[in-house]
Amino acid sequence: MDELTMGVNWLAVAAGTVVSFMLGGLWYSKMMFGEKWAAGVGVEMGTGATQPVPTLVLQFIGTFLLAWLIGITAANEALLMAVLIAVTVSVLLIAACLFAANSRYAALTEGGFAIAMVFIMIACQAIL
Repeated sequence: MDELTMGVNWLAVAAGTVVSFMLGGLWYSKMMFGEKWAAGVGVEMGTGATQPVPTLVLQFIGTFLLAWLIGITAANEALLMAVLIAVTVSVLLIAACLFAANSRYAALTEGGFAIAMVFIMIACQAIL
């Protein structure tokens, strides 16, 4: 169990979680990729007040777990492993989106977001 917590920079994990979660709000907004992504997955754009709470909670938990994983790779000086994780997650996400008959644009938006989150989390590890 120690390998999951020893040397982890929890401040960087927390910062990476919050910044990445906030990026999601921007990433899927009308200012960035939201409208075309929504059309590609067959949903309507809503307001922040209409977002499904269980989905946001799960997204936050998943974002924290990914930030923790990046924290573990940073503590073990294995950040290239984090890059491999980012690419793996992104490819699997893109494949799942395409399997669900989402547009290529929507699939690439999802995969790109996963990579962007990991690089933000790596930056937090480097800065903090």
